[in-house]
Amino acid sequence: MATVAKKAPAKKVAAKKAAPAKKVAAKKAPAKKAAVKKVAVKRTPNAAFMKPMTPDAALAAVIGATPVPRTEIVKQLWVYIKKHGLQDSKNKRMINADAKLKVLFAGAAQVSMFQLAGLIGKHAK
Repeated sequence: MATVAKKAPAKKVAAKKAAPAKKVAAKKAPAKKAAVKKVAVKRTPNAAFMKPMTPDAALAAVIGATPVPRTEIVKQLWVYIKKHGLQDSKNKRMINADAKLKVLFAGAAQVSMFQLAGLIGKHAK
């Protein structure tokens, strides 16, 4: 006579399989907090950027000799660069120097637009 192994009742097996699923469901991500609306605060300009700086002779040849803030110096340099087509055609981040700008760029034939502000500081007091 063959012995038949006893099987567990179907209800108990189903309950054991369902139990781990309940634990996983309990580990859901916490609810997100409501987004806080930011109130628009008007920024006050930094006094150092707004202070008029006197350009030296090399910078005055490009933008003029009148004292202007640092931000205006950068704007006027970009006007000069665009007017004379000195922005590199392949890599727009690079500026090609002409005779006047080569003096500002410490003799470099080409500089990055990110270096421009640093080079201005040496020519304005």
